[in-house]
Amino acid sequence: MTSTAHERSDLISKLGLDAQNKASLGRVLATGNIGQATEKADGRMQGTIRINPDELVWDPQILVMPHGGDIDLEIINDDLNTHCALLPSNGDRKFIWLVNHSRGRATLNLDGPGYYWYGSPTGNDEGRGLTGVIVVLGDVPPEARLDRPDQPRP
Repeated sequence: MTSTAHERSDLISKLGLDAQNKASLGRVLATGNIGQATEKADGRMQGTIRINPDELVWDPQILVMPHGGDIDLEIINDDLNTHCALLPSNGDRKFIWLVNHSRGRATLNLDGPGYYWYGSPTGNDEGRGLTGVIVVLGDVPPEARLDRPDQPRP
């Protein structure tokens, strides 16, 4: 999914990602694409993230899940260099070593709404752009909400 800066801004707004923490999504992930996970008939989601040759950016850099649950990810390294993926998953992070022109798979459990950051901690990959986020949409269940009044925002 390739988009202009305006289309990207509109999509971020439509998905509700321009609320709290918009500074981090907007500044850290300002150049990559946005993708959406697809939901299978059994409720599991699936998505593909790739490293294109010579780009050092995840594609998509923001992957959106419509709600919490399990997601089957395929990670593809089309680059000429070796990278890795350190992925979030409730209770257990996943690590995939990605030699050049390889692929790996991981099943993640992301059961609540929020931003789940991932990256490639090999060398200086994260500092050069291999940082991404899986955004899980949805409302926080009442039992998990903080019991305090709304806080003023700058």
